[in-house]
Amino acid sequence: FRSGAYPGTCRNLTADQKAAKDRPPAIRLRSQVTQFTVVDQLHGLFRGQVDDFVLRRSDGVPAYNLAVVVDDAAQGVDQVVRGDDLLSSAPRQAYLATRLGYRPPGYSHVPMVLNDKGIRLSKRDGAITLEDLAAEGVTTTTVLSRLAESLGLADHDEIVDTATLAARFDSASLPRDPWIITPDVWA
Repeated sequence: FRSGAYPGTCRNLTADQKAAKDRPPAIRLRSQVTQFTVVDQLHGLFRGQVDDFVLRRSDGVPAYNLAVVVDDAAQGVDQVVRGDDLLSSAPRQAYLATRLGYRPPGYSHVPMVLNDKGIRLSKRDGAITLEDLAAEGVTTTTVLSRLAESLGLADHDEIVDTATLAARFDSASLPRDPWIITPDVWA
């Protein structure tokens, strides 16, 4: 198993061993496979590990992998677009969807936006809101145009609108590398 995957430590505990635990157990899927393949629009066939992952945490809260699969199925989601840092979770989720009788959605895992130190943007690492940018005098048109540029949908300093982007959009030509955002990008 990959680093961080559940090695099956408690998979075959007896009833007495389970009762001796000092906290409620998490509920895990007893996986019947070790790998599962998904088709990702940007990455092609991706085969990832599937372990006995948590469905309900020990505090009784449904785990993310279960919640997202059931929620997507209930809402009829058939296409999931998210950061490529989550590509490794897609095989688990597609496997679970299949086990629950749902059709797994299509996937597109897009590159992350990183700061100039190569760290994923977050509140603590330089991400700013549209409100923050507006306070600095950056218009939403400028933000849209810079985002379009990062995706190869606009030339440098070209002003674009959503209709132009829709006409130019081609998922096959999306970049495969992260967008490194520098402090001067909004200037």
